[in-house]
Amino acid sequence: MFYSSLQLYCVKAIQININKYRTMKFFQTKSLILKLTFISLLAVMSCSDDPDDPVIENEEEVITTLTYTLTPAEGGSAVVLNYVDLDGDGPNEPTITNGTLSAETIYTGAVTLLNETESPAESVTEEVAEEDKDHQIFFETTVSGLTVEYTDFDGDGNPVGLANILTTGSAGSGNLTVTLKHEPDKSASGVSDGDMTNAGGETDISVTWVITVE
Repeated sequence: MFYSSLQLYCVKAIQININKYRTMKFFQTKSLILKLTFISLLAVMSCSDDPDDPVIENEEEVITTLTYTLTPAEGGSAVVLNYVDLDGDGPNEPTITNGTLSAETIYTGAVTLLNETESPAESVTEEVAEEDKDHQIFFETTVSGLTVEYTDFDGDGNPVGLANILTTGSAGSGNLTVTLKHEPDKSASGVSDGDMTNAGGETDISVTWVITVE
């Protein structure tokens, strides 16, 4: 088939316009992709900086070692109750050192807490003292006549429990359980007196020792 000069001119003009259209569409598409990418990045940045996003504070402490040192108020050797569990939920059983106390005796008690998965060991005692409003140690016992009294308090006048006084009664035996609570409700009924029933919160660590009083 033969084309006239005018027909050839028209064909070339159509091809040029088609190529221009394709080029324009390419750049329009590329521009659209860039715009969408920019908008997506803004959305991600906006979400990450959203002030309504929850901020996790005061996470539960990692505690491998709890030591309760009881020193007779009138002098004598301290009784050291110890608990060590270096692998946490691992297969190894914790090491527990129980203790024997003297009857009718007042002891000055000190609770120390460590995270020995760190090197050097991290003092959780210091963290609890710094965040005292968010922590309380509870003492529960089945030993007849044994009582524990708080001697340290947070800024609101509520008990903490790192420092305390333990008093024994007559001879006997039973269990003594020390529990550290994270974010307990210190204003709940009985909590300031050491009753854990209404404390709520999360348990950072709870240790039970066998105590003999003689």
